[in-house]
Amino acid sequence: MIPRTLFSPEHEVFRTQVRRFMAQEVTPYRERWEEQQHVDRSIWARAGELGFLCTAIPAEYGGMGGDRLHSTIMIEEAAYAAESSLGFALHSDIVASYVLNFGTESQKRHWLPKLAIGETIGAIAMTEPGTGSDLQAVKTTAVVDGDDYIINGSKIFITNGYLSDLVIVVAKTGSSGNGAQDISLLLVEANRAGFSKGKPLKKIGMKGQDTCELFFEDMRVPRSNLLGEVEGQGFRMLMKELAWERMIVAILSQSAAELSWQLAKNYTDQRKVFGKPVGSYQYNRFKLAEMRTEIAIGRVFVDRCLELVLGDQLGEDVAAAAKLWVTEMQGRVTDECLQLHGGYGYMLEYPIARIYTDMRAQRIYAGTNEIMREVVARSM
Repeated sequence: MIPRTLFSPEHEVFRTQVRRFMAQEVTPYRERWEEQQHVDRSIWARAGELGFLCTAIPAEYGGMGGDRLHSTIMIEEAAYAAESSLGFALHSDIVASYVLNFGTESQKRHWLPKLAIGETIGAIAMTEPGTGSDLQAVKTTAVVDGDDYIINGSKIFITNGYLSDLVIVVAKTGSSGNGAQDISLLLVEANRAGFSKGKPLKKIGMKGQDTCELFFEDMRVPRSNLLGEVEGQGFRMLMKELAWERMIVAILSQSAAELSWQLAKNYTDQRKVFGKPVGSYQYNRFKLAEMRTEIAIGRVFVDRCLELVLGDQLGEDVAAAAKLWVTEMQGRVTDECLQLHGGYGYMLEYPIARIYTDMRAQRIYAGTNEIMREVVARSM
């Protein structure tokens, strides 16, 4: 297929290191993590020790000082390992990015080094029980009381929530009636009185990934915990960072589609039906050819978007289109690849079954694909 041209030799050395880490220190523990519904804290410390957290954060704040291609490699290699338990991308490329791009110098100096070494685990709390993709409709409030904010409300489906030490909370700090102008982001430490966590939520896939509800009951945080200099900037911050968050989903889906295809190709080459390999039948060959073509289209699309990311030129509409098209493609491909495995495709001991259940959420989180269509339509 079409060769990739994005990565330097230094990037490829980094990829080799990450691949070794996934094989030796992540995959062997997958079953236990899925049983307990979260990873061990020790894997965060180990990833921090190896420089695999906050790879795109400048070295002056404790990060690796790399670029978004280092982040991309981390995401891709997790997908190629069929690994969905790790919440590294959200921690390193979403939570840390909010602090870097919008935090005060004091906030950056305090939090980023801790995030980079895995001492602090980060989460972002947007979704609420009654509010999903419509972030302007959040009900969680942060009311000024002297030098503090008092936060009340709850959040749901929060990745890294159960182990979180630092949570960026989307809350209403105003009452103008204009949803976007009333939203702010607050840095919340998990050890504060009034903050509690639910048990890890039971999901059909991503069973080892820490996902839970968070509750805030008259919880006080200092006004200095406001992310940014003034209230009411939260929605603007969210819109700016959501483009990269949606690209993360597109990168993950693209890589999962590539792995699904390779698994199906290997299986159909080896499995025999009526004395012939499954892959030798014309229908199956054509299916594999069609999928390979779609995957190639997705790869070119994603890599071109990554070029725009590196030049700080990726638009919200393009990121939404990438998230929409690639996740839909990945869903079709994974379904077809599972079908080519026959009954074994339905068995969880086969990676294709895990990919099938793990990746279904890609069309839901970071904004549902219905919302992605709306974002693209509004740009027309």
